[in-house]
Amino acid sequence: MKIPVIDNGGQWTHREYRVLRDLDVESRIIPNTTPFEELDADGVVLSGGALSLEGTDTLGRVAEWVDRIPVPVLGICVGHQFLARHFGGRVSVADAPEFGRVALEVDVPTHPMFRGFPRSLHVWASHNDHVVDPPPGWSALAHSPSCPVQAMAHPSRPVWGVQFHPEVEHTEHGVELFRNFIELCRR
Repeated sequence: MKIPVIDNGGQWTHREYRVLRDLDVESRIIPNTTPFEELDADGVVLSGGALSLEGTDTLGRVAEWVDRIPVPVLGICVGHQFLARHFGGRVSVADAPEFGRVALEVDVPTHPMFRGFPRSLHVWASHNDHVVDPPPGWSALAHSPSCPVQAMAHPSRPVWGVQFHPEVEHTEHGVELFRNFIELCRR
């Protein structure tokens, strides 16, 4: 099982890699400028990055990969925001940015990404912007008091995003989210 972490300049990219490695997944951190043809993966994690997508061009070839890659994709933080915007959703500056512990409500507990999760838990967040509207047809899977789309899923492809940081030890059930993603990559 190979799941690389695409480095978008996030502060916790190395933690995403370490969680995957600790779960016995072959992982490596690769630059987001790597040519698509060099991707060898059973799944891909899009790391976090800049505090805002506005005015930045720091996501390299991520759009090309997302359009072409046939394996599951998990976008985290800016990776989540990128997926929303790329597929036609709306991202904006949050009225109340979230930094630190956040109360999360799982709206679709039957979704495979949240298998085994309680309906309410605490996660770690670090963002100024957030997804206001998911792309057309996508499902919003979770929310917090200040963020209406903490998690979302593509309607037909294995592509998901989470605004919070499952790789951080302060996120309850974060390792389980990675385990669920790994299981989805095995299908």
